[in-house]
Amino acid sequence: MNTVIVQLPDPRPPAPSDRRLFRLPGPPRGGPPARPALLHLGPGDTVGFGRGEPGRPAAVPIPDPGVSRRAGEITAAEDYWRLSNFSATATYVVENLEGAGEHVKVAPGRLGAPVPFEFSRVLLPALGEPAAFKVFAPQHAYLAGDPEGPGGTAPRHPDGERTVSPFALDPTAKYFLVLLALCEPRLRSPSAAAVPGATEVVTRLRGLPSCRDLTRSAVNYHIDYLADSKLRLRDPAAAAVPATPGEGAGTGGKREELVALALRFDLVREEHLALLPPRRGG
Repeated sequence: MNTVIVQLPDPRPPAPSDRRLFRLPGPPRGGPPARPALLHLGPGDTVGFGRGEPGRPAAVPIPDPGVSRRAGEITAAEDYWRLSNFSATATYVVENLEGAGEHVKVAPGRLGAPVPFEFSRVLLPALGEPAAFKVFAPQHAYLAGDPEGPGGTAPRHPDGERTVSPFALDPTAKYFLVLLALCEPRLRSPSAAAVPGATEVVTRLRGLPSCRDLTRSAVNYHIDYLADSKLRLRDPAAAAVPATPGEGAGTGGKREELVALALRFDLVREEHLALLPPRRGG
């Protein structure tokens, strides 16, 4: 099972041999612009990043001459990932893309630093602007039911294994707010037919401080993330993350599937509506 996704910083399509080696998606067949290339990692998988060495390109290429040839490694570990810094002088920064400035620093020579964020941007010092690439950990696990058992600890099965939800959704994340806005009409009225589009979702969420800078492309980004990595829609056309700006063909069907699945399994419920800003006119 893939638990970590690395978005390559170079949008150019990789060579066919690299796609086979690193399990990258193939180039699109016409239509919308190419999506960023992705690496899908399972527990224990490791990929290196940097400029690359002669005859040994880095899995995550960073061509800036100020970045080491072997700058570091990313290792998938269960539902999170670890970062190793091979530089002798440069400190790397991992930003939480869902946080308000939250970040961790990985000192020169640090090996296997755990990163707890679901949405991350790795920043490396470079000659130009800081070099960067993104890492996603969509399988963060959350306890099903009441997280507090006797003595204030999470309930366990006698064999010591916790029960976790098959859909790892974080109600504090922006993607959850997007899903909630998509489901809102049918939560309020099961007979409602229309599922909001990206523009309507932007308008609905703009009243929240965390969503004041939300755009259509960001909404589509979260829709694709939900479809591929969080709710894992089985329609191959929905399997793409992150999204490119604009709504391509099939986006309407993808939104419909997300809403149907979320409501079928009560992933969003009426009590979640309190997370949305008040509607105009009450």
